[in-house]
Amino acid sequence: MLAFYRALFDWIARFEFVRLFKLLNRDQRNTFVACFLGWALDALDFFLVTFVLVPIGHDFGQSIPKVAFAITLTLMMRPVGALIFGWLGDKFGRRIPLMADIIFYSVMELLTALAPNFTVFLILRALFGIGMGGEWGLGASLAMESLPTQARGLFSGILQQGYAVGYLLAALVYWIVFPHFGWRGLFVAGALPAFLVIYIRAHVPESPVWQRQRVEQKPRLKMSIFIRQHGGLFVYAALLMTAFNYMSHGTQDLYPTYLEKQRGFGVNAKSMISIVYATGAICGGAVMGFLSQQWGRRRVIIISAAFGMLLIPIWILVPNTALLIMGGFLMQFMVQGAWGVVPVHLNELSPAEFRGTFPGLAYQLGNFRRGLRRPATSVVGGTFPHGKRRTKLRAHDGAGGSGCLSRDNFSLSDRARRARQRILVAF
Repeated sequence: MLAFYRALFDWIARFEFVRLFKLLNRDQRNTFVACFLGWALDALDFFLVTFVLVPIGHDFGQSIPKVAFAITLTLMMRPVGALIFGWLGDKFGRRIPLMADIIFYSVMELLTALAPNFTVFLILRALFGIGMGGEWGLGASLAMESLPTQARGLFSGILQQGYAVGYLLAALVYWIVFPHFGWRGLFVAGALPAFLVIYIRAHVPESPVWQRQRVEQKPRLKMSIFIRQHGGLFVYAALLMTAFNYMSHGTQDLYPTYLEKQRGFGVNAKSMISIVYATGAICGGAVMGFLSQQWGRRRVIIISAAFGMLLIPIWILVPNTALLIMGGFLMQFMVQGAWGVVPVHLNELSPAEFRGTFPGLAYQLGNFRRGLRRPATSVVGGTFPHGKRRTKLRAHDGAGGSGCLSRDNFSLSDRARRARQRILVAF
């Protein structure tokens, strides 16, 4: 652990991020920014649902577990998108399929806002899952193939934290939009990522690795040969991603609902807590991704996962609000610290001929397996109250949108407002 802190402080002292960022030329910077934003905005659209399970269920007359099944459908359809768009990425390049994918998931997000009934809502979330599944594999392969080798660890961690940034943006959008326009207004705002295509079209070049393979006209590896030569590696990658998705989705997706239903937080307090632990996730991904360049990918994954397990008690079991917030920050630091290694690790494992398909499909198959178990999470969460006695928390949201959080005689209204202002200034 001492070596961890020594390496961390040494990195900060030397401004390693600045040095590595200067290694990138204009095309590499544009490519990385586009891939990061694509993943962040994709995650934004996904996480909006997790903040509004209760009002969606109220409007459609459905229970929380039934509405949460929409998240399951999204996760289950992501391998389909990874396969379709990954195949297109291997055949036609990463750039054009990436633009098509972003437009597709943005349109599905907009149509979700117009869903007339619960059945149509579920269908649209399933179609959104296809678009979400295609983005990560294309973006990760395009970014990793464009970056210099010595910078891949750090930028892998930052790239993956586009997911946490998406969560942070979802919390901010929920905070700003939901009190005025309801859950449908959130999904209208979620269609804005379509404008990212303009930036990609104007500033992002094709993957140099894919272009080199096209010029050399290497014969494509047949699927039967790929399965025979790399099938075991692919199974390992898919199982690894299954464990990773249990870790990330299990600690994120229903946590806002837990804060609302079992801890009694209102809109403002829930948004503030979400912003804090999303910040922890962003920091963890960048730090641990950088350290993976020095310590190795697998060692960093093991360290992050082990410390995450030790943090479970202060993540959900403590009665004190301050400890709960700290536990959320530290938990997501470790969870996303492990995830920060994933883009570069999967791309390094992948055969070059299938790099558009292999990382994304392995990743999304892990999502699929995790998605099959998702309904149990909401059922169990609704069955067991917090602790042996319920925490006496009450959330008050006035007409003006201001929130007050109280526990017995302990009020957090003024403190929450000051914290919220500091967070907004910081971002």
